[in-house]
Parts: sequence; C-alpha cells; structure tokens
Amino acid sequence: MQFSHEASVFHGKKAPEEGTVVGYAAIINAMALKMPMPSIISLISTKNRRYKRNGWNVLTPKHKPEDNLYKHIIFALKYEGVNLLFFKKLFKNLTEQEVIELLQIEPTGQYSRKIWFLFEWLFNKELEIPNADVKIKYTSLLDNKLQYTIKGKDSSRHRILNNLPGTVDFCPLLFKTEKLEAHINANLSDKKNTFLNSIHKEVLQRASSFLLLKDSKASFTIEGENPGNNRAMRWGKAIGQAGQKPLSKDELIRLQQIVIENTRFVNMGFRTKGGFVGEHDRTTGEPIPDHLSARQADLEQLISGLIATNNVLQDETYDAVLAASTIAFGFVFIHPFEDGNGRLHRYLIHHILAKKEFTQQGVIFPVSASILDHIDDYKKVLESYSHPLLDHIHWKETSNHNVEVTNDTIDYYRYFDATKQTEFLYDCVEDTLERVIPLEVTYLQHYDEFKRYIDNNFEMPDKMVAKLVRFLEQNQGVLSKRALKKEFSALKEKEINNIQDTYKNIFL
Repeated sequence: MQFSHEASVFHGKKAPEEGTVVGYAAIINAMALKMPMPSIISLISTKNRRYKRNGWNVLTPKHKPEDNLYKHIIFALKYEGVNLLFFKKLFKNLTEQEVIELLQIEPTGQYSRKIWFLFEWLFNKELEIPNADVKIKYTSLLDNKLQYTIKGKDSSRHRILNNLPGTVDFCPLLFKTEKLEAHINANLSDKKNTFLNSIHKEVLQRASSFLLLKDSKASFTIEGENPGNNRAMRWGKAIGQAGQKPLSKDELIRLQQIVIENTRFVNMGFRTKGGFVGEHDRTTGEPIPDHLSARQADLEQLISGLIATNNVLQDETYDAVLAASTIAFGFVFIHPFEDGNGRLHRYLIHHILAKKEFTQQGVIFPVSASILDHIDDYKKVLESYSHPLLDHIHWKETSNHNVEVTNDTIDYYRYFDATKQTEFLYDCVEDTLERVIPLEVTYLQHYDEFKRYIDNNFEMPDKMVAKLVRFLEQNQGVLSKRALKKEFSALKEKEINNIQDTYKNIFL
C-alpha cells in the first residue's frame, strides 16, 4: 500500500507549497480511517527548508520516511506527537497478528514500545508478547517538547512512562504552541494575585459581588437567554461556590437543577435520548445539526472518565487553565444533558480554576464576560471540533425530529485535540485579568469618589445617588430633561452643571 501522498491540495486544504503528505494524515488517507484529519498536517518539501504555516508542518527531504506503515507511524510519533484517536482507529483496522508483526520490526525500539503500550492501554488487553527486558531504559510516552504531560506512572511491562494527562475513558491531548507557552510563562495567576492584593479589601468584596452577577448574566446571554436578576443571582451564588464540592455525577445533576428554573418541558438529568445542537428545517422539522452529542448509551462511561481525568489533572504540576479547558470543553462536546450544558461547561472552568487555586483570593474570575465579548471566536473553537466530525457520525431522524446516532462514536468524545479551545480559554483568562476585572474595580473607585462629592455637597440618600449615576451613565454625563423634571427637580442649574462636570471629570 502506498502511504505518501504528493499534493498541493489535500482534503480541501491548500498546501503552502507542493510536497509530499506524510505521517498521520497520509495513513488516515491511505487506509480511509474514519476520523477527521489532524489540525496540523506534515508535508515534506522538495526544498531544504523547514517551517510551520496555516496548519502545515513543512519539513525537509531528509525527514521523509520510507513509504510503509511502520515508518510513517514512527515519523508521526517523532514529529507529530501521540494521536490517541488515530491509534484507536488504526488498531481496529488491523488484526492482533498484524499489530504483533508491526511490533516485531524493531521489538525493543522506543517507538515500537510506545505502539505496544498504546494498543494494550486502549483495549485493556495484553498481546501475546513477553514483558520488555528490564535492562531497557524507560521512555516517556508523550514527548514533553511537543505535548503537555503529567508526571505519570511507569509501565514496567513496556518500559514506558505513561504521562498521558487522562484516563482511557477520557483523554484529550494538548500540543505545546507558542501562544500557550507564552501564557503559561507569563504566570497570570501570580499577576492576578499581585493586582488583587493592591486593591482595598472593601472595594474588592464589592467588585467580587458585581463580577459574580456579571459572569452569571453573561453565561445566560451566551445561550441566548435574558434571565431576571433573581435567576442570575441564584446561578451566580452557585458559581461563587465553585471548587468547594468534589466533581461527581450527583453534583452535575444538582447544578443542572439550579440552572433550569422551569423543568416542566425539560427531561432533567442525563439524557436518555439522542441530542444535537443546531436548527430544525422550518418546513419539514428535519434536524440540521451543527454539533452531534455523544450517544446516550455512552454517557455513563464518558462522564465517569471525565470525572476520573479531572482527578488526574489535580496533579500540582499541571497548569490550571489547561486542566479547566480539557474538562470544560470535553463536557460540552459530550453534551450529557437535554438543557443546561453550556452554563455547566462554563461553571466547570470556574470549578477547576478554583480547585487548582488559580482563583485563591476568593474573587470570582468572570471569564464568561470575556467569552461573551469574544463570542464569534468562541463559536469558531466549538465548531473546529464539531464540524469535522459531522462527516463521521451517522444518524437518522426520529419521529419527534430528534437525532439517533447509528454508529460507534464514543472515541470522538474522549480522544480529541483540545489545543485550539485551550488557546481561546487562555486568551479569555488574560483578557479577564487585564481588562474585565480592572474595569470593574476602576468603576467602583470612581463611583466612591463621585459619591463622596455628592455626600459632601448634597447629602443625597444612597439610592438616589445610584439613580443619579445611572441617569448620567445613560446620557454621557448629562441629565435628561425628564430626569430634571422628575427625580432631580430640586436641583438648581448651577448645581446641575457642577454635578455633570464632576461626573465627567471622574468617569469620562
């Protein structure tokens, strides 16, 4: 079988130059494996140059592997990292004897042992191969120059250090990118603590209350809902307790009950039917999915795996935002509930950031407010996972215009590349630190300064001061004619001018 593929366009993706597609993409293409192409495709250039551009990793002719399955896998492991979904699909395409024959090419080699470990880990089944010689040096499964890892555990049978950041039932992987490395090295958590410690405690407590409500409302708005203050405050209170209770199935169900106020039209708890995100045809009612949820029969295993992986990622060496992204986006892709998935997905971000002490100051990190301000980018990172899978998930319409998935899809939800989602989340965390929180704190400081001026000169009740500020905010620091005729009719013209000038000097 020929694996290398010479092309300038590959699966609708234009290459930066003519070359030969190798590695994972070449094998997926040649063997017609039922999975999306990797987000980065390796291309061997005809010229002696190496670079990365627009989802292509271009290498020199000397990097070109021999055109057989084993050498393409070795190339992929060396230059493209571990792709768990690929290995699961590949092994399902091969007999056990074919896998053993593949491993016998270089039986003690580090890459053979990685392939061997992955087969037995993914299928929880031992091949008829004796244990590796104890004299062989341990090799890390994931290359920590390419992908993010945990400390891991030794597998003496394979002489492999299993440093996968997850469990067999749920293990998304993250590639090291310039953006993620820059975020991690910027040490945002410490920057946040330094900034918050510089703010007066009373202002910080008030800011925290406002930010909690702001985050709660933003999370509803992202879902196209406009909740009343009571409902938003109820969910805000739940967010404020994030990180206090261990993550469990019962806890997820409890949180869904807080999110869904009116349960008359929603089947609560984990889905017992199919699910999708999208529209219905206005004429026929036929589903038009943007995202297909995990099969209801797989939810028990997937959610158990997600919770177990959350425990694994409590490893103190693993970055808090990476962990939050893995669990939160994994949850929303699984979509285990009929309703409430989006808000619970964003709750999980809070939960993990708090649990891993990213938010140890007790101030909620209003990341939903930043997500709302970058809603188009948010949709793009969700779609970057969902849309490529639509070609690989088979479904039929049910009598009530829902979907019923008819093929085996569980692996798509437990083994995926979460790099794009994590880059987006880290951007939002940075934006929250550098813009959202400072804006709220600055506003309160300005409010207090303006209130002192009003108290010293007019002795207005607090409620009237709040109303005055609201009117001034609505009209660029000028009181409307209606407000002057009604609520503030007692003010003289000179007083009005002084109030307006003071407001503009402080706020604008």
